[in-house]
Amino acid sequence: MLFDTHAHYDASAFDGDRDQVLAGLSDKGVELVLNPGCDLTSSRMAVELAERHPGVYAAVGFHPEDLDGAERSMLEEIRALAAHPKVKAIGEIGLDYYWVKDEEGRRKERDFFAAQLDLARTLDLPVIIHDRDAHKDCLEMVLGLPWANGVFHCCALSAEDAKKVTDRGWMVSFTGNITYKNARRALEVIAGTPMEQIMVETDSPYMVPEPFRGRGVRNDSGYVYRVAETIAQVKGLPVEEVVRRTNENGRRLFRITGKEAHTK
Repeated sequence: MLFDTHAHYDASAFDGDRDQVLAGLSDKGVELVLNPGCDLTSSRMAVELAERHPGVYAAVGFHPEDLDGAERSMLEEIRALAAHPKVKAIGEIGLDYYWVKDEEGRRKERDFFAAQLDLARTLDLPVIIHDRDAHKDCLEMVLGLPWANGVFHCCALSAEDAKKVTDRGWMVSFTGNITYKNARRALEVIAGTPMEQIMVETDSPYMVPEPFRGRGVRNDSGYVYRVAETIAQVKGLPVEEVVRRTNENGRRLFRITGKEAHTK
C-alpha cells in the first residue's frame, strides 16, 4: 500500500468531496497520507482531517508563500497544534525566491524559516522543506543544524546538492513532475539516491502526473502510483518493492506506528 507523504486536502479544490476522496483512497491502494499546513487555517484543517480519517496524518507550519500578515507570535498556535498525536512534522516550511525578489521579503522568509526550524528542534519533530529557487540559502540554513532532519519535498535539488542532504540523513521526495519530459535532473537524483531515503508524494491537487496531465484532472493520492512506477523504472526495481520501501521510509521519518489513529 502506498504512502502519499505530501498532499494538500485542505485546498479549496477538494471543497466539494474532500471526505469522500479521503475515504476512498484505500480502494486505490493508498494506505497513508500526510497533509501539511501552509498557515494557521490550513494547519488547523490538516489536524481536523487527521482526526476524521485514520490513514491521514498532519504537519503544521507556515509556507514561505503564506507569510503576508504572519507574526512570530502565531508560532505559539503552531506549537499547540503540534501537540496532537497525529501531527508528525513541522511543515511545509522553507524558502521560495521565485516570487519574492526584494531582499527584505527574502529576509522575512529566512527569519520565519529559522524560527520554525527552532520550533521543530524543541518539539523533536522532522521538518518538511519547501525549496524553490533558493537552494544556496536553504542548504546553508539546514545543513548548519546538526540536529535537523526531515525531507526536501518535490525535490528540485541537483544531484550534487541532493547528495549533500542525503549524506546527512535527510529524505528526498518526488511528485508527479518526475513523469514529465523535462524531468532529467530529478531522474538523476533518483538514480543516485539510496532507496531508503526516497519517498513519494502527489502534492495534490497540484503536479498531475503523465499521462493525465493537461486533461482537466484534479490530482489526488490515487495517482501517486505513477510516481512509484517512474522511480521503479529508474532504479530497475519491481514497482511493488518501491511501494513497500517508500511506505517504510515515510513511516520511519514521521514515526508512524498506527496507534495514533485511535487517539485525539
